[in-house]
Amino acid sequence: MNRRNFIGKTAVLSASALMPLSSFSILGQPKYKMGYQLFSVRTDIAENPLATIKALKEMGYEDFEFYGFDADKGLIYGYTPSELKTILDDLQLSITSGHYSFSPYLEKSNEALKYYVDQCILAAKAIDSKYITWPYIAPEQRTLDNFKLMSHKLNLIGEQVNEAGLGFAYHNHGYEFEDYGGQSGFDIILNETDASLVKLQMDMYWVMHSSTLTPKELIEKQPGRYVMWHIKDMDKISRDYSELGNGSIDYKSILPDPKKSGLEFYYLEQGGNFKTNPMQSAADSAEYFKKHLRQYL
Repeated sequence: MNRRNFIGKTAVLSASALMPLSSFSILGQPKYKMGYQLFSVRTDIAENPLATIKALKEMGYEDFEFYGFDADKGLIYGYTPSELKTILDDLQLSITSGHYSFSPYLEKSNEALKYYVDQCILAAKAIDSKYITWPYIAPEQRTLDNFKLMSHKLNLIGEQVNEAGLGFAYHNHGYEFEDYGGQSGFDIILNETDASLVKLQMDMYWVMHSSTLTPKELIEKQPGRYVMWHIKDMDKISRDYSELGNGSIDYKSILPDPKKSGLEFYYLEQGGNFKTNPMQSAADSAEYFKKHLRQYL
């Protein structure tokens, strides 16, 4: 190696040492694909899923998390999983996780749950998803006993999904952090599920909205378990959802170390309260993220 090349390579390495732990590689490529949760654009998806996905790609999104698997018909947005996979491949896009409707199975038999999980596994494998995610329980289901019951179900699903070669995760909202006599639903989930079978998808908006701990503090308690993140902002007045950069969450200060988190995928999201319309909000959040936050991921 000549002196000029040596000095050049040394300068690159020295500069990289000053960058955040989770920043770009030396080659200037982000470590993760910029993802989007498609629930954010549910009205557009319902009208024209292909046009919506193409438009999101133009904004810079490369990866998605879907919702709305129709298990009775075996369809996702009107397509069979194999048809959707062909579309994604043609566009050089991916769907790495899905939010599946598990809450109706909370009180159903384990046999009924197992059958439904088998259907989810078939769909996830067909679109080459890495994770199946439990996203939600209904308001009437949010009791201390049901959090314990759900933790048992989470372990059952996690074992079944992991045996199929996929990952399984639970997605938090805000209600898990409500206090039940000194214990929260999230405490129960953390303590009564097997961390090797049940990973976690951290919704940072809801953590900042409802938890007494920050995202970094939660990860300190269970490092390596938060394999996915949802990134969205909070309106400064109403505390409702907002476009990234338009709200009160200072992501530059609260963003955890992805390595400590165990991060594999992240998805920007905005469930409502759009400034103009869902697609414009998706574009605005993408622009802000690329300019201010993507350097960390």
